[in-house]
Amino acid sequence: MSQTLWQPNASIDNLRARARVLAQIRQFFAERQVLEVETPVLSQCAVSDPFIDSLEVSFGFQPGQEDERLYLQTSPEYAMKRLLAAGSGDIYQMAKVFRNGESGRRHNPEFTMLEWYRIGMDDHQLMAEVEALVTAVVPGLSVRYLSYAELFEQTLGLDPHRATLTQLQQVCRAHMDAPFEDDDPDTWLNLLMSHVIEPGLKGGVFVHSYPASMAALAQVRTDAQGRQVAARFELFVNGVELANGYHELTDAAEQARRLDADQHQRAALGLPQRPLDRRLVDALQAGIPDCAGVALGVDRLVMLALGVDGLDQVVSFMHARA
Repeated sequence: MSQTLWQPNASIDNLRARARVLAQIRQFFAERQVLEVETPVLSQCAVSDPFIDSLEVSFGFQPGQEDERLYLQTSPEYAMKRLLAAGSGDIYQMAKVFRNGESGRRHNPEFTMLEWYRIGMDDHQLMAEVEALVTAVVPGLSVRYLSYAELFEQTLGLDPHRATLTQLQQVCRAHMDAPFEDDDPDTWLNLLMSHVIEPGLKGGVFVHSYPASMAALAQVRTDAQGRQVAARFELFVNGVELANGYHELTDAAEQARRLDADQHQRAALGLPQRPLDRRLVDALQAGIPDCAGVALGVDRLVMLALGVDGLDQVVSFMHARA
């Protein structure tokens, strides 16, 4: 077995095809005059999201001194927003990102993320640009757009914004074994989304207007039915998440509040307390232009382009061979 572990997971032909996709992505942004940038992979701060775990590394200045604790980026988002505040204009990058505990057929602790920001766009305009990129790489892919509410109503006959906790629990337990208790409606909505709805999505589906409680780093607005919704979208292709985008939050005080809320939730869940990136708040305070941003999984996009079903067929060396 050890005699074959030196070999790449993916075939050389697939790696050549991957290189063509990366070149196609760069050409897409060059034509739109979007600047390619690079930001640090190592950071003094970690992501605040309780459901994403950062990988820690130690940096030693010199022998005998205490090492500095650093974190491998889970996304280039915070640093890219600092560039936006500094006047960069439209930007993108294809970056290596790292997430602890993620391993499997469609997950690897190290993967390639494409992230870009478009000044003056909202989430709906950015969805159209994401569709343009993805269908250029995967010709013939059919794409449709549904709000989070429409998706739940069509699939489960349920208004996810107004359903009671008891209703959510009942519907969830009718579809899966969920013997635990949790008083957070988002827990049950996320279970229904991931275990019941997502597996049945066919083709490309943009899901937008998530509940306001799921805004993450997106703005919140009122929809036509008077509901508070997040200006956020996700793109799923055949049930697999490919992209996650926002009409970006620009309010520094609200950003600080959300970072603190994440930290409190991490404490409640017994997760490590890690340093929050207050430089992001400072950047928003200095002034970030109104913009929309999105992160897209490059490895998964290459999978779609090649018609394969595992990362090991498009990544040169997966975790076990790294």
